[in-house]
Amino acid sequence: MVIEIRKGNPTPEELAALITVIAARAAVPAPAADPDRASNWATYWRNARTPFHPGPGQWRASAHP
Repeated sequence: MVIEIRKGNPTPEELAALITVIAARAAVPAPAADPDRASNWATYWRNARTPFHPGPGQWRASAHP
């Protein structure tokens, strides 16, 4: 990689800071896809309404999503 300064006159400290930032940014690995996680389409049921659980007063709650 070649870095060219087209405007200005940076000091050696400014160049060192720039190179440090660019090197640190390049060293961060890209996030890898999780092969164990299913796609959102396959897990649509997670976003669906929770199942009805019987109990006292639950018949009232079943009418109000």
